[in-house]
Order: sequence, then structure tokens, then C-alpha cells
Amino acid sequence: MSRTPHDATLPAGTGPSAGGARPPGDGPRGEGDPEPGGLLADGVLPAALTRARGPEPPAPDTPAGPRVTVPPGPGLPVPGARPDRCEPDLDRLLRAAFVASDPAGRFRPAASAGALHPVDVRVRIGPDGPLPAGRYAHHPLRHRLHPLPEPAGADPDGTPGILVELGITARRTVSHYGHRAAPLLLLDLGHATGALYAAAVDLGTEPRCDLSGTRADPPVTIRLERPDNDRGTRPGTPGTVGGPRPRSAPPPLTGRPDPEIPAALLRVLADAHRIAAADTGEPAPGAPDPGEPDPVWWAADEEGLFTVDPGRPGGPLRRRARGDARPWLAARAAGQGWLADAGAILFAVGCPGDADAVRIRRDHLRAGFAAHLASIAAARLGTGCRPIGSWQGADPGAALGRPANRELIVHGLALGTTPPPPGPPNGRPPVPTPPAGFP
Repeated sequence: MSRTPHDATLPAGTGPSAGGARPPGDGPRGEGDPEPGGLLADGVLPAALTRARGPEPPAPDTPAGPRVTVPPGPGLPVPGARPDRCEPDLDRLLRAAFVASDPAGRFRPAASAGALHPVDVRVRIGPDGPLPAGRYAHHPLRHRLHPLPEPAGADPDGTPGILVELGITARRTVSHYGHRAAPLLLLDLGHATGALYAAAVDLGTEPRCDLSGTRADPPVTIRLERPDNDRGTRPGTPGTVGGPRPRSAPPPLTGRPDPEIPAALLRVLADAHRIAAADTGEPAPGAPDPGEPDPVWWAADEEGLFTVDPGRPGGPLRRRARGDARPWLAARAAGQGWLADAGAILFAVGCPGDADAVRIRRDHLRAGFAAHLASIAAARLGTGCRPIGSWQGADPGAALGRPANRELIVHGLALGTTPPPPGPPNGRPPVPTPPAGFP
């Protein structure tokens, strides 16, 4: 995502505060830094999202501070699975999901929604685990675990196994994106959850992700259950350990993909939302009404707008409107004008303007989770893919004549072929007419 048209085409990790030219740094959270859940708290988040969706541009950058917030000291090696135990391989899981392995300034190996701080990974190890029971902070640059004290008032339940808690340090992202940071942080947590989920499935571990949105800190937990050969792996989810890791393709992403690729990715996105809903289980106190739907993903290309037909999830896509909505989308994506020529754009619609904090967290976390799994599928299909997390005034429902402020864009994925095919895609000329009702 971008703040202005001028930095819209910078590759990930090369922005003014992305840290690509700085040596690795770390440090504890300092005085004045936002608390981990501060921007995502119930009393703050609804107003923060409303402002992020508005036309106000971000203020100039402020100092980003250290990359990593972990306790000082050498830490402990991340343990693998013990040969005499049936347990998750924590070393391979955290390395696949969170450890950057290149010198380009990346904070982790997978695509993100644009947040500039690696997510805060806390690991709770139960009795009889590979390390003494307790909480640990994962250092994403050194791949070490640092022991942590229990939070004040915490009552560890002594449950065996491994629980991963994902949180945020907002300072680095706020330093660049300013008041637009809150939705990006939530989406980024969803992407990180998707990376760990896919790695766990690939390694035969059973991950259970809580993306209910009922907590501001930590917003996400993932329980890594002991592998169970009788259950097998989770269906419909491509892994990351043995395949290509989804990295954000640099813009512009031109070249229209084969129509079957957006259709396949829309089905992956729908499956991911079903997985997230199933893993959450029974609604917790304060959770959204089960009747409130998750965001629905749409596809836009030069010919129109499409969605998966709920009555025929494996069948052809349902056309929602004719014409080219990509210029309309590009004008509402934080200055990323190149989207007008993207091969296709997938975008999640939901999270109405009056949503409470729980629903805001849930919709953004699940949209990021789904987008990450779709980006894995896109990489395996050889299609360029780039998350688009910042949207202003993007109300496609109202543009199509439905009630305003009910169907707002939560997240997006731009798709394109590499290299672009010569001539008109599929032999058909472009259709410049916008969908009916779009300005």
C-alpha cells in the first residue's frame, strides 16, 4: 500500500521508514510507545477506522524506532520436535512463518498487508513441553526465544501443548502510515496467522486459530495441537514449507490472468473464511452475532465484477455488474493509480461503518488470513499477487445503488501475469465502460 502516488511503486522494504538500509536493531518497548493493543482497543478502534477510511492524508514520517521489541539477552534456541514425542516442530514452524532469510530488509519471509513492524510473536509452552513451561518472546531476526514474565493478573491454565499469541507494536507502522495504521495492523496480523497456519498444515500439525476479534491484546492466538495421523491435514489449504513463499509482487501488475485463476482464488478465500469461522468455535461473550457475515470477496477485471455463487460454490462465478471498475478502485486505494491497469483485483467487502470494535477486528483479521492463503495459491499458480490494505471512501455497495456505508472494502489483492501477455488478453479488446452505477 502507499501513502502517496510517489511511493506507490517502491518495492517492499525500500520505503523511507521500512529499514532496508539500516542494520538489524532491537530493543525493549520504550516510554511513550503505543501499548500493544492500544490502537485496537474497544474505545479507540471504531473512530480510528473511520478516520483511516477518510480522505485525510497521513502526516510526515516520524522516527520508527527499533525493529524488534524483545527482552535483552541471548535468548534460547528454538526447539524442534523431540524424536520420542508426538509434538509440533516449533523450530521449523516459526522459521517458515516469521524469520526473514534475505538481506533486503524484510522482517519476515511472507507477504504482508504493509505494516512496518514484524508481528510480536509470543509462545506459551505448557507442561512437558520442549522448553520449561512459560511464555517466550520470539526474536524474528535472530530466531531465538526469550523468556517472559507472566502478565500481571494472568492465571496460566497449565494446558499441555503450544499456544502462539500474535500481537503488535504499533510504533513503526504509525511512524509511516499515521492515522491509517490501525486497519493495516489488523490485516497484517491476519497475514501472519495465515503464514503460521499454512506452515503448520504443511508439517502435519493441527493449528486452531482464534480470529474471533474478541480481544485487543493479543488479538490472535493459534493453538498448535499434537499431530494426529488419524485426522490428516486440513483440506483446501496449500502449505509454505515445501513450496514457494508468497512475496508481494512489485507493481505494476499488468496482464490479465486466465479467468480460472481469479475464480480459483475466490474459492480459496471463501474456504479460508470458513476455516476461520470453524476454528473460532462457540461465540465468546461480546462476540459478533453469528448471523453477521464475514466479508465477501469480489473480483474485478476489465469485463465486470464477480463473486462466488453461494448456492454453487464450485460452479461458475456470479456476475455482479458489467464494465471495468479498476479505475474506480485505483482512485480509492491510497494513491495506487497503477491498480487501474492491474490484471485483476480481488477485494473483500464488509465491515460496515457502524461496526463495533469486535467486528472490526474479526473482519480485518479474517480478511488478512484469507488473503494470505490466497497469495500462497497464487504463487503456486504462477500469478503475481500484491496485497492492498489501505482504502479511502471505498463503498462499492453504494456505487451500485445499495445503502451507503454497509459494504465497504476491507482488503484487496492485485493480480497480474508475468510477463504480461502480448496484445489484448484472451484476444478480447478491453471494456472501458464502468459497471452500472459507478461514477
